[in-house]
Amino acid sequence: MTTDLRGVIVATALPYREDPSAPAGLAVDYDRYAEHCDWLISNGCHGVGPNGSLGEYSSLTDEERRRVVQVAVEAVGGRGLVVAGVHGPGWHQGRRWAELAAEDGANGVLALPPTMYRASDSQVIEHYTRIAEAGLPMMIYNNPYDTKVDLVPSLVAEIARIPQVVAVKEFSGDVRRLFEIREKCDIDVIAGADDVLFELMVDGAVGWFAGFPNVFPAESVRIYDLMLAGQVTEARALYERLVALFRWDSRTEFVQAIKLSMDLVGRYGGPCRPPRGALAPEHRAQIEAETKRAVEAVADLAA
Repeated sequence: MTTDLRGVIVATALPYREDPSAPAGLAVDYDRYAEHCDWLISNGCHGVGPNGSLGEYSSLTDEERRRVVQVAVEAVGGRGLVVAGVHGPGWHQGRRWAELAAEDGANGVLALPPTMYRASDSQVIEHYTRIAEAGLPMMIYNNPYDTKVDLVPSLVAEIARIPQVVAVKEFSGDVRRLFEIREKCDIDVIAGADDVLFELMVDGAVGWFAGFPNVFPAESVRIYDLMLAGQVTEARALYERLVALFRWDSRTEFVQAIKLSMDLVGRYGGPCRPPRGALAPEHRAQIEAETKRAVEAVADLAA
């Protein structure tokens, strides 16, 4: 069993098709999802992350949520990692999702601290200790904006004593934390937001749990590989042409933005389930303009 959850792991967007009998009139399109996972791996991504926030896990039924992981595992077919989101309000829910992910062939899990509750440090540690009992390598996820729980470096160091915890997805936006985390414990730091990838990898991040590779997989892997090889100037030339679009990964409307950008480049993003509604006209226009500039930049650099 691998304990390495490094590389470009794509937090996969989830496609729906219209179906009046499905929740909110939208059924998960598993065939499209399988094709998308295959496309990401074929374009050099190192893995996929089903049931993350971008995958709208909180809008799925239990049956859908499990099936999404099964489809990802089947589509990847051992060519890369499947790191399943096991987020939940309590450890009993997170551990059950982790147990199912293990049964279904996932390589690891991504876990937020308790959702919908401002947990204490001791409760956060128990949460992760219990999820770890499922046995899969775990990437903990620091997203203080959504959970109201901040996995500060000292708390990360305590959690890292759990043997199954091998990495932290850092989404705080504070790039100064990477060195402090590494000073306090031996854990892989993974860039958790697309618009701090460059800064975190300069400081030693070894992975990217990513959103916009749903749109630009090969180009995103190129940035990652260049950074890993220390070719910072070459990486920056590509990154700075895409970062305006990447900033949407850190905004409230990131799911709608990434799905729209997918549509604009000829992929299928499609609609979102509630509570995510349509983009405001001004946001839609901005994403369209920034996607167009990103496509042109990629073409220019290729030429």
